[in-house]
Amino acid sequence: MVVESFPSPSQGTAAVLLPALRDALSRDPILAALCGDDLEVLLPYMQPLTFEPGGVIVRQDDTGRDLYFIGDGQVRLRRNAMDLGRQGPGEHFGELGLLTGRPRAATVSAETQVTVLRLTHDRWRAMAQECPNEALRLVQSLVSRIAHRLTEMTDRVDLLLKERSMPRRSAVHVQLNGRLHRVRTGTPLHAILPVDVDGYPVVAGLIDHKPVSLNTPLTSDAHLAPLTTQHWEGRAVFRQSVALLLLEAAKSEGVEIRIGPSLGYAQRVEVVDDNPGDLQALADRLAKTMRELAAGDVPFRVELWTVEEAMIHFGEQMWDDAAHLLRSHRESTVPLVSCGKVYALGLGPLLPSAGIIRNFSLVEQGRELMLYFGDDDKQVHAHGEEAPVAHAATDARMVTEHERWADRLGVTSAGAFNEFCISGKVSNIIRISEGFHEKRLGAVADEIAQRTGVRVVCVAGPSSSGKTTFIKRLTVQLQVNGLNPIGISLDDYYVDREKTVKDEHGEYDFEALEAIDLGLLQNHLRRLMAGETVKTSKYDFKLGKSLPEGGPELHLDDRDILMLEGIHGLNPGLLGDAVDRDLVYRIFINPQTALPFDRLNRVNVSDLRLLRRIVRDRHQRGYSAADNIARWPSVRRGESLHIFPFLPQADVVFDSSLIYELSVLKVFAERYLLEVDQTHPSYMTAYRLRQLIDRFVTIYPDHVPPTSILREFIGGSGFEY
Repeated sequence: MVVESFPSPSQGTAAVLLPALRDALSRDPILAALCGDDLEVLLPYMQPLTFEPGGVIVRQDDTGRDLYFIGDGQVRLRRNAMDLGRQGPGEHFGELGLLTGRPRAATVSAETQVTVLRLTHDRWRAMAQECPNEALRLVQSLVSRIAHRLTEMTDRVDLLLKERSMPRRSAVHVQLNGRLHRVRTGTPLHAILPVDVDGYPVVAGLIDHKPVSLNTPLTSDAHLAPLTTQHWEGRAVFRQSVALLLLEAAKSEGVEIRIGPSLGYAQRVEVVDDNPGDLQALADRLAKTMRELAAGDVPFRVELWTVEEAMIHFGEQMWDDAAHLLRSHRESTVPLVSCGKVYALGLGPLLPSAGIIRNFSLVEQGRELMLYFGDDDKQVHAHGEEAPVAHAATDARMVTEHERWADRLGVTSAGAFNEFCISGKVSNIIRISEGFHEKRLGAVADEIAQRTGVRVVCVAGPSSSGKTTFIKRLTVQLQVNGLNPIGISLDDYYVDREKTVKDEHGEYDFEALEAIDLGLLQNHLRRLMAGETVKTSKYDFKLGKSLPEGGPELHLDDRDILMLEGIHGLNPGLLGDAVDRDLVYRIFINPQTALPFDRLNRVNVSDLRLLRRIVRDRHQRGYSAADNIARWPSVRRGESLHIFPFLPQADVVFDSSLIYELSVLKVFAERYLLEVDQTHPSYMTAYRLRQLIDRFVTIYPDHVPPTSILREFIGGSGFEY
């Protein structure tokens, strides 16, 4: 509600103005710069108004041209979802509107009961005609104040960023789509790059192959390219933005949440509150608030804070994981990201604003929420939604146990882990991590031994999950239980190369189930189950030829058990009706647990697997990191088609992650990633992975035992492969 609390200007405002209000006005820097009698001349042209708490005085993007001086009370300024702070007596707002007619840059509302004096544009024009000297001095004071604020802002940015004193060029040259463009220095990427490419939205830009926000200004000559959601790095930008929007919505609703591990197609969301109530009702409220923020196109901001400022802020917000991480931060400043009140660590580019975020959903699942991104990623969704949901339920037990013992040790985040490394206690973490694996392996072996009639164990997992070492260690544990595992390699049952099916690109698809001679494999299995002696198959990879009886001769005694390892180990079609389902035990192995950096960011297990693969293949096989990164989409596609759809078939899921392994992989990966040339398409991912491992304290592999799954990738294993 607005109340005219004093007479109108024609009734002599200056004569009745309360002394306290007159004193507040005299402290305003604009009015204080006027001559002694100018204020008395100005006051009759201003209209005193009172606003009740919550009343909006000016609204962002409106075209009002009034200038306001605060005489009493407090106002709150907001731009989009960003809180710009308060103003009180002796301050003003609206000067640019008065002088230029530009739309309002922010919304100003009364936080308490507020008394303001309004100078409308019409009354200012009247003053210019009736009292031109005083009106001119008012304009000069306004312009002087605006100039002072701009200088002050520049000085603060200079202090924060340590900006160089040498002036930049007025224009830079950028190469885009093979053409050279000359643009003004400071031009943001979104002004140059397209909105979408082939129907996929552009979510970030690449400056010399490094991913950056679309709001990034150009300051030097560069090679530019758009980054869309067609690329997995672009999908990560989109999804991180959706997750930050969810954190902001939760803050608005007064709910504490933590973004959990990614499941590829969705993100687990942990509700931190002890009694969250009806989770689906909470999910509906949060989704509604997210849609409102997206409809308002709230901007995603990146702000550079000093490390000390950020640590204090995160400590006040009880974000201990972020505060711990910053204790080992190498730089004096750290980027933080926000789209309102919530600030999180800025570990990569985000969308410029929330306007393109749509089609997401938030649903209750178990005791958590599940955030579905809605980015129409056909690669990730190729296997449908039912299998991943079952996957989430299947792997819950071991992941929960893993997180529970880590929590008991105090290793709840990457920052906390780094502090263990610095304090010299990391060797104990390594021993406990390996002991946890050994205990789980023993439990799996015990279950196989106790289950009546198991004759075949199938082990499947995505690339670099640690299958080979897992099978070696499981074999030992089964032998402890009195069983005799005998391995059969599915690779020896490939069909002749010219008979191999081809993919949509016309290339041989060696990962397809049809690439295996199922008839021959199932025939051999039937005969083995019947007690026959079988001459197994062998595949000549050099010639691309199958030798149906070129392998070793096998016969299964009572305590013998077949071990089958391969991408199709969970697929019932692999064995068909050759082996009764009750005689088969299926294991899925994959790293499942990853440490968080803060409530928004955490290590992605697919990045962990890629780093394992890069180190192993460069260290042991001579394949470059660039080639491995380039092949990764094809690898992931094969996993989506041939492994993840069959997760419900698994009898057990083994979490092969080791809480300390990124610190060890860093010893090798840092150099291998630096070998990726900046002009190579893989550089973008290599650069991001370098930033990822840089957040971990280095551990040399001296304390890693020779039986560790990690040894499969870094070398020095006690097993022969």
